[in-house]
Amino acid sequence: MRKLLLFAHMSLDGFAGDINGGLDFLTYDSELQQYAAELVKTVGAPVYGRNTYNLMAGYWPTVLDNPKASEGSLEHARWVQEIPKIVFSTTMTSADWNNTTLIKDNIVEEVNKLKQQPGKDLAIFGSPGLSKSLMSLGLIDEYKLTLHPVILGKGISLFDSNAQMSNLKLLESKTLGSGVVTLHYAKK
Repeated sequence: MRKLLLFAHMSLDGFAGDINGGLDFLTYDSELQQYAAELVKTVGAPVYGRNTYNLMAGYWPTVLDNPKASEGSLEHARWVQEIPKIVFSTTMTSADWNNTTLIKDNIVEEVNKLKQQPGKDLAIFGSPGLSKSLMSLGLIDEYKLTLHPVILGKGISLFDSNAQMSNLKLLESKTLGSGVVTLHYAKK
């Protein structure tokens, strides 16, 4: 059975984005890039909320046509272009990016169907709004977080007061040279 994991970068005070949703606070170096690349190899379908989906769909296809794109960016652009993608939205009427499935309702049932399919795991990339909704429904099986050595003070929270209490088991942690700590937890 496939698992649903949440992969998110966050500040020390729990924000997944600055007040405008920006990620300029990330300490994104080659070591973190390698960590993310290894995680992507375990993913059978990225999962997005509407906002993150629109950002990804607006950016990655343009990389394929950019002669100045790095080989790493091109490799990721090819991967995300071809892999099956899932977007959750109650307001979108269509999801036109190649190989995308739009889920508008029956979230618990639909996620459980996706988990029953063969293949690699499902991974939510960021998408704090969707992540909070799926957490409140108890649907996230594992958390892969990168904790960045910065306090934002305000921003877009990854966790909120609607989250259900979940006891987690630490599977792995690593401190990168930049001071970023990678954390991998699973539900007990």
